Amino acid sequence: MQKKNFVSMILGTIGGLLFAIGMCMCLLPEWGAFPQGVVIAAVGAAVLLILLIVRRKLEGKPAVHLSGKAIGSALFGIVGALAFGIGMCMVMIWNMMISGILVGIAGILLLICLVPLVRGLK
Repeated sequence: MQKKNFVSMILGTIGGLLFAIGMCMCLLPEWGAFPQGVVIAAVGAAVLLILLIVRRKLEGKPAVHLSGKAIGSALFGIVGALAFGIGMCMVMIWNMMISGILVGIAGILLLICLVPLVRGLK
């Protein structure tokens, strides 16, 4: 296993777990740990951002290269993920079954459209 893959695996696992646990702490009122969950989720997100920078450095590329296409596709992905998450909340928390499913499907479609947007059609 290459060093960059091993480092990515370790940092990705740690960051993902911290972020997931932090989000559970925020979103489950039974736990009563909202402020602590925000901190842990922020630490997890920071570890995942550090992973991005470290991975690119180990590949010999500049830390982050942003172009207009990269920013546009990132915004497209964020909107798709938010729509998918809002649809899930509508179904599971707010008891809005039909409209939640429709919003979730719209989010899934946006995320599916992201692949040809980033990779390009060949």
